[in-house]
Parts: sequence; structure tokens; C-alpha cells
Amino acid sequence: MKIINTINQIPSVYPNGTFDMSAWRDYIRSVNPLLEKLCLDDMRQVLATGLYSFEKDYLPVLNLVTRDTNALSELNKNIQTVTANLEQKIVAKFGKTLDVEMVIYLGLCNGAGWVETLDNKTFCLLGVEKLLELGWSDANSLRGLIYHELGHVYQNQYGVLERKFRSNKRRFLWQLFTEGVATYFEQTLVGDYEYFHQDKDGWKVWCDQNLTQIKKDFYNDLDTMTFDSQRYFGDWVEYCDRCDVGYYLGTRFVQFICKTYAFDDILSLDINTVDKLYEKFLRG
Repeated sequence: MKIINTINQIPSVYPNGTFDMSAWRDYIRSVNPLLEKLCLDDMRQVLATGLYSFEKDYLPVLNLVTRDTNALSELNKNIQTVTANLEQKIVAKFGKTLDVEMVIYLGLCNGAGWVETLDNKTFCLLGVEKLLELGWSDANSLRGLIYHELGHVYQNQYGVLERKFRSNKRRFLWQLFTEGVATYFEQTLVGDYEYFHQDKDGWKVWCDQNLTQIKKDFYNDLDTMTFDSQRYFGDWVEYCDRCDVGYYLGTRFVQFICKTYAFDDILSLDINTVDKLYEKFLRG
């Protein structure tokens, strides 16, 4: 596991105190040239929906980064704390190492954390601007997020993380499954299978009370679910006025599967098996 922390380079992106796209391009190329296209393509996909604009939705978030230097400093300090001896902890829990490059960087609101394979190399990307926007600069929030993203890395390395599907129904069911795998990995590292780093303001209690309805609604939505209409994954969408409900549901789904299968054995399940298991989960 290699960790690249670029927080000290971020001020160069704000030559006049505000975000500068040209300066960002120079910065991101110096970090890793492959990340420039990845971030820009992701942003353009979101903007193409017509639901968001760069000036209204992106620029304010990006400009927040240098306005609160205390938060940025706290983020930097806590990232170092959370990642110290992390690889040894993973080996102690799972008996395996991770081949991954973790990059703490300034993205284009692409996500607080995401995992990508570029040139046959696995990257765990932590977006500083989203971490600060979400208020995830404290050690507990960072620990949950980093552990979760490394859960995706674990599935990618020891099973199958990315599959291509022709239908959105299968694509979103697979996303539910892989997010559940990542959270289960996260919970194992934490040592608590009731732990959710999203749990604030009664989020988990509400999800627990409404699990049966959430299961049904997600399954019923699958036939018509699209990137624009899905309401389960991401802080920008809501299910019954709550964000990230898909992560909760996916975790309960994987916990259900792990009553029958060993965790390492589910990492390579195909979508047909996942579909059948969800139907059992729905009836359970």
C-alpha cells in the first residue's frame, strides 16, 4: 500500500484566492496525469444531465477548500493518524495485503472516496473538496470512509469488483452488492457490524425501522432506475429525505449473504447469484 498526500500542493490551485482550472490542470498532472481525464470526464457526465452547473454547484465547493485553513489542517493531520499502521491492521483482520495507491487530492467534486483501475493499477482516491464539504475531516469519519474504499480495493484484488451490464437493473443491483461488501469490510476493521459512518441524526435508527420497505422500494425501482433517477447512492440524492440509504441496504444484504457464505467466497459471485440472493433477502 502506497499513500500519496498532496494537501500541501493544493494552495497552488488558488493563485488569486479562488479556484483556477488551468492551475488545477497543472497540479493534477503533477500528481498523476491519468487523474486529469478521469476527473474531467466524471464532471462532464454530471453536467450533461442538465441538473447541475459548474458555477452554481462545483465552484462554491472548490472555493471552500482554502477559506477554512483550520479544517484543511485538521484533515491533513487526521488522515495521517488514520492511515498509520493501516496495512498491518488489514493483514491482522483478513490475512492479506492490499496492492493499492491511495491518493489524497483536490478533485472536481468527483466524490469523497472512489476506487479506479488505471493502466492496470488500483487507485483509492480521496477528494479533499468533498471531505471538507461533507464535514468529514474528523478521524472517525475519515476512518469509516477510508476503510470503506479499501473494501472496494479488497474485492477488486481478491474477487471481481467491476462487471459490465446491458441493463440498469443489473448495474444498480451490482452497485448495491459491492457497496455492501465494502461496508462489511469496513465494519470488520472497526470491529462492529452495527457501525455505519453515515450514522448521524438518527439515520441508522430510521433505516433499521424501515428496512422492509427499503428492500421492497429498491427492488421495485430497479426496472426504471437510471443515473438521473436513482435515489439511493450519494449525498446529492435522497430516499424519504435521507441520503445514502443504498449503503445501509447493501450492508444488510451482504450481512444476510454472509450467514451462508464466508466473506472471501462472496467476492466473486456473479450477478445471477446476487439476484437470486436478493430475492431471498426480500422474502426474509
